[in-house]
Amino acid sequence: MQSGSDGADAAGPNSTAREIDSDALAQLEAAIDRVESVQHRIDDIGADEVERGAEAYRRARKLLENNDERAVGTGREAFAAYVQFEAQFDDLVDGLDDDLVERAAFEDAYEAIDKRRLYDEDFEAAKAALDPAERYVSLLDEREAATSDLHEARKAARRRIDTLDAEIARHDRLVELASVDLDVPVDRIRDPIETYNRAVEAAVDAYLSTASAREVFAFLERSRLYPLVDFERPPADLRDFVESNPAGESTVSQLLEYAAYSRSKLAHHVDDPDELKRQVATQRTYLQRLDAEPLTIPWPPAPAETLRFQVRERRPLVTRLADTVIDVETDPVVALQAVGDLVHDPAYDRLQTAATARTELSERERERIEAGQVAADLEALRAERAALQDALESADDVT
Repeated sequence: MQSGSDGADAAGPNSTAREIDSDALAQLEAAIDRVESVQHRIDDIGADEVERGAEAYRRARKLLENNDERAVGTGREAFAAYVQFEAQFDDLVDGLDDDLVERAAFEDAYEAIDKRRLYDEDFEAAKAALDPAERYVSLLDEREAATSDLHEARKAARRRIDTLDAEIARHDRLVELASVDLDVPVDRIRDPIETYNRAVEAAVDAYLSTASAREVFAFLERSRLYPLVDFERPPADLRDFVESNPAGESTVSQLLEYAAYSRSKLAHHVDDPDELKRQVATQRTYLQRLDAEPLTIPWPPAPAETLRFQVRERRPLVTRLADTVIDVETDPVVALQAVGDLVHDPAYDRLQTAATARTELSERERERIEAGQVAADLEALRAERAALQDALESADDVT
């Protein structure tokens, strides 16, 4: 049984207000600012113009890049390519709206290639003339990148909120435990629980060393009726072997011992040495782990209502054990009844809370509580969570 110890460290790190992680908030706010900034620049030009200008720029660049070799030089093919290219570029420029701010860039690019014969430098000049119109594409690319960053920042913020929720719950628990009188004598409830745990451990040890494996597996199967008694069920192949093979009349300890024998030695004890080795040796770990732990009462104990159910569910199984084993120093049924009687003690709730606090609170946490640090951290955690939630709502407004 894992009885626990007073002053054991509580789960999770000991945060301080100065150490609280605000990176998620800073990244989210920066991502929001970036999206808003690029969107404002797009709005200043006009979203429709930016879309139209970007489409025209991409088409113009594609025409230049697709023809910068085909339409250069002399010869019939080059001339034919030039004529087709020049006509396509002319159509593109003619199709632009007169109010397009960067229309002149497209006209200048067309002027650079409006010649009877083209050279490489003409294409370079046309591409350079288009540069002012590239801002349309740059704005859209920047908005796409900023939106992607905002998406990732929102996911990081939600993960941070999940972490904060866990930390807030832990700090709330520490504040709750801070009001508990840690000096009350918890031995009043500890002693009956430890007496019972020792008794049931001894009974199970005796049971495993005397009962057949088949009987033990039947006991484990019966425990399924009691959800609060969490015995691990036998693997199906091993269960079938124990139920159907004569070796199932051996105790668990004997089966483990047999599995270590050589096949020739094992043949003197069982009818089918190979089958026993195949079934038992492969499940040695499971058999070795069988113990009384699921029947014990954990420390610190549960609140009264839960403890009442724990005792009630253990009673039929413990009674069955007590009817089977002999020569145990303490009757586990009587010891379990003493544990059940604890829930009727008017002081039980106070003692159980104190036992829980003494187990959950580390010395460092007690010092932080006394210094007021836990309350300060809790306030900071809640403030960060509220700020993140506000930022997430702001993010919803910009997307």
